[in-house]
Amino acid sequence: MKYLVMVQGTQADYEAMRGKASATSPAWSEEEVQTMFAYMGALNDDLSESGELVDGQGLAEPAQTRHVTLGDDGKAVITDGPYGETKELLAGYWVLECESLERVTEIADRVARCPQPAGAPDYPVVIRPIMEGSGEI
Repeated sequence: MKYLVMVQGTQADYEAMRGKASATSPAWSEEEVQTMFAYMGALNDDLSESGELVDGQGLAEPAQTRHVTLGDDGKAVITDGPYGETKELLAGYWVLECESLERVTEIADRVARCPQPAGAPDYPVVIRPIMEGSGEI
């Protein structure tokens, strides 16, 4: 079965990884950023080798986000980020092909253990099964 595994973050988290602390995120050192990238790279390598990785990507910061909705007149209303009222947004994802929910949960546990500076926020790693075929809910 395929699963979407998602990690979350905020604009402040992206800025913290560039060395700018906030009330919610301590500044990351260059060494801490490189340690995080190495950890995620090793995880991706392991998932590729096991044949479970379908796709995985980190996403650009929320400040580069664009929202498109329909206004009352039916025309597109386009707004750019960042969004101060927004809490966590999708920061990255993996599409995995795993034999069981237990296996994808083991992988999510490994994702959750990614190194980060003391005091950095902890977000849940979210697992969503991907509907295939009939589109049944």
